Amino acid sequence: MDAKQVQGSRAEQPSCRRLLRITLFSFGFKHGYAEADMVWDVRFLPNPYWVAELKESTGREPATAAYVLANRVGREFLARIESVLLFLVEQYRAGGRTDLRLAIGCTGGRHRSVAVTEHLRRFFADLPVELLVFHRDIDRR
Repeated sequence: MDAKQVQGSRAEQPSCRRLLRITLFSFGFKHGYAEADMVWDVRFLPNPYWVAELKESTGREPATAAYVLANRVGREFLARIESVLLFLVEQYRAGGRTDLRLAIGCTGGRHRSVAVTEHLRRFFADLPVELLVFHRDIDRR
């Protein structure tokens, strides 16, 4: 299944049903647990905090995001999570659900969770959803 299959025809959607609203956000576990429908812990991904030239950056910066995601584990994780998310969007829409809150967490909420959240922002851009994205702890030290 791909994004086009999930989209379906707009003519098939009841006019009174709004798009599925997905709230996607990053956070740091050390600043408190996130309240969401689903929470994914990405602390298994490589941590830029331990790389001197990346420590002060965030997952929004290309070099930091590449460090986190452009490796075997990062690529495999993204492929798997994208597959699950396509399935979830389809099922939520079929069930008439209108909201889904997804939280992506790492230790501090500046590097890994931000990189994954930004990747998923681009992934969701091709789907018929209303997307809200924020980074709860990106400015915390």
